Amino acid sequence: MKLFSQVESMGHEQVVFCHDPSSNLKAIIAIHDTTLGPALGGTRLLPYDNEEDALIDVLRLSRGMTYKAACAGLSLGGGKAVIIADPKQKTEQMFRSFGRYVQSLGGRYITAEDMNTNVTNMDHIRLETKYVTGVSAGLGGSGDPSFMTAKGTFFGIQAAMKHRFGKVDFNGIKICIQGVGAVGKHLCKFLHEKGAKLFVSDIDDKKLVEMHNLYNATIISERELFNLEADIYAPCARGATLNSNTIPSLKVKIIAGCANNQLEDEDKHSKMLKDLKILYTPDYVINAGGLINVANEITGYNLEKVESEVARIALTLESIFTDADKHGISTHEAAKRFAEKRIKSVSNLKVMSQFDNSAIGNLKK
Repeated sequence: MKLFSQVESMGHEQVVFCHDPSSNLKAIIAIHDTTLGPALGGTRLLPYDNEEDALIDVLRLSRGMTYKAACAGLSLGGGKAVIIADPKQKTEQMFRSFGRYVQSLGGRYITAEDMNTNVTNMDHIRLETKYVTGVSAGLGGSGDPSFMTAKGTFFGIQAAMKHRFGKVDFNGIKICIQGVGAVGKHLCKFLHEKGAKLFVSDIDDKKLVEMHNLYNATIISERELFNLEADIYAPCARGATLNSNTIPSLKVKIIAGCANNQLEDEDKHSKMLKDLKILYTPDYVINAGGLINVANEITGYNLEKVESEVARIALTLESIFTDADKHGISTHEAAKRFAEKRIKSVSNLKVMSQFDNSAIGNLKK
């Protein structure tokens, strides 16, 4: 891989490689764009097949965070980190070492939870840096943001149903959910309470049994997931499930889920969905609830304010859907235009971000 060509093509400002043999830390921090403010994004921990896969993942994820923050109306830029490790072998030492690398960036990057990292891990990072959110309440944080991510996703599904069906009525609506982990399980609860018929798929059989027992969800295989005739497909696991192999098999009217990077090739596959008349709800817009939640820790956490901002995800999506229809473009392109318009509007201004050093001081060490 030509590293600088890859970074330049995606518009990144900085990529940091972190290595500490004593703690077995191998990590990459990617800062995509800080026009709107410091880059905030979670730390994902996975046993990637190779280092190139890890780099591609963190570059795509961090770019998505730039658009996510912009669409959510936050004064934040986009960043992300990945740790290359087996989740079963993560340690306090590893996260404290990682925290030192975060600290070395002086606030350009603020981290949080992501796949296979949790509140305890963030608390360990907090021992070495104040530039971390999603910590426990005892340290002044709001804890696990997955509930707010699911809540925002639920509001986004409602917005998509209103646009596609002309009404919001979950009774009898068939929804396929891929991934019932931290966010997916909350989403199942919200949808079940509204009367939706759930079909769930996951690599963890225990989680599937739990969803069946709690919400009468029908357990299906991944192959069935992409061939089942349903109303909505909600990808809530790893990215790139929407690709040239799976899209032609889909028999749904709406795609709306909380996973990041759902489209393997954003331009190509968003157009495929548009041509098939499947309404795609851009991932970095619908899943912004968790980011909104942890961002509010920086200026002083207020639950009522967070819930109000998360609810606005539906209004943003309505605007994006309308713009896509008006200009005959994909919803992915409309969301990208929405984000870039906001970034461009302040790109030539020297603005004091609401997340300046004094505000970041609210992140107690």
